[in-house]
Amino acid sequence: MLETVEYRLPLPQPGPDDHAFWEGCKAHELRIQRCTACGALRYWGTPMCSRCNSLESEAVRASGRGKIWSYTTTYHGFSRAWKSAVPYTVVVVQLDEGPRMTSNLVDADPAAIKVGLPVEVVWDDVTAEVTLPKFRLTPSA
Repeated sequence: MLETVEYRLPLPQPGPDDHAFWEGCKAHELRIQRCTACGALRYWGTPMCSRCNSLESEAVRASGRGKIWSYTTTYHGFSRAWKSAVPYTVVVVQLDEGPRMTSNLVDADPAAIKVGLPVEVVWDDVTAEVTLPKFRLTPSA
């Protein structure tokens, strides 16, 4: 019999502007917003386009690929909840579609991480209702 492990880290609380993003994650599909007025792509879900100020948008599928734009590796858990998770690496990924997205980098030696390395999204089904998008180095890296 498999042991069930309870997820103990903070979970997202989706709102009206990022609901489609989190529903996409549950389906293992990375979705970002596209302004229906000017076509600008954006991540994180926001109510207004920063380019044209339109309040109209739609969710579109992104490739889930990009390059590391910035990163940091944390070795000290700043609260009890995070102590068991260290070390972990947080990356800012410049998606191939343009927007930048912050998440975790998994399965990578911190010494091997460099700005500009290609990454791809992977899915972490942390609960029955929540799937987190994370990134890993692509095999060509």
